[in-house]
Amino acid sequence: MIDVTIANFDAEVIEASQTTPVLVDFWAPWCGPCKSLGPVLEKVEAAYNGRFKLVKINSDDEQELAGAFGIRSIPTCVLMIEGKPVDGFMGALPEGQVKAFLDKHLPAEEELQAQAEEEEALAALDDGDVETALAKLQQAVDTDPNNDDARFDLVKLLLQQGFEDEAKVAFAPVIAKAAGVRKLDALNHWIKALDAVAHLSDAASAEAQFHAQIAANRRDFEARFGLARLRMAQQRWTDAMDELLEILMRDKTWNSDLARKTFIAILDIIDVPKPKVAEGQIPPEDPTVATYRRRLSSVVLS
Repeated sequence: MIDVTIANFDAEVIEASQTTPVLVDFWAPWCGPCKSLGPVLEKVEAAYNGRFKLVKINSDDEQELAGAFGIRSIPTCVLMIEGKPVDGFMGALPEGQVKAFLDKHLPAEEELQAQAEEEEALAALDDGDVETALAKLQQAVDTDPNNDDARFDLVKLLLQQGFEDEAKVAFAPVIAKAAGVRKLDALNHWIKALDAVAHLSDAASAEAQFHAQIAANRRDFEARFGLARLRMAQQRWTDAMDELLEILMRDKTWNSDLARKTFIAILDIIDVPKPKVAEGQIPPEDPTVATYRRRLSSVVLS
């Protein structure tokens, strides 16, 4: 529990709530219900083990802050997330009701644990430690099976390392919802590309055959798409997108928009995690992703 004043409000509430929800307790020394609620809030904060941060504001001493929040009676608690008030309650609620209030807005403990494991995995990957990254991502998915970001990173890394069977096992629980989740749909396109070329005994001969078919008929979109899938399977991402653009320049809606959808899937696959930046700033975009996103827009909108 931290006492907040106008001097440290930005740091302890606004900035802190960008990463961890902050519960602001407006109170006063003379307020009887405040004295009842205070220990309850502190007990809940300890029990929630970092899922939120508790701060207290003396509304008598900090009338400017109390006025900014429109405080008309105390105790009043306001929950801040990403610098903004999202909900609140008035009065000395019992512990069970305080927890019910918080549980409406806070991520579950397993979600936080999975997020931490995912961050550790990405840090390990930055250091070139693929084995640790895979282990951490698997832990994250096991901890929170609904964490689509962790599952995306796990399946992507498995495919990058050539562990196709393991990737399919990890992807299987979310196949049914893949079409409605863009990142998962991107993985589905990649896996389908791998399946489409799995029977080829000689990739070089297959590529030469595709080129021969295209040379004979530049509108042989099946051959162009087959070549793009072969390049996806080989993780030759820009080459694959170049071939998909050739289809789009000739027929924007070929095969129910399949070329554009596959192009977007590749962009999602090769896009790297954005670094954290200050509020209001836009994180830099990967140069290759930015270039091919512009190329796609120019073709589709032309």
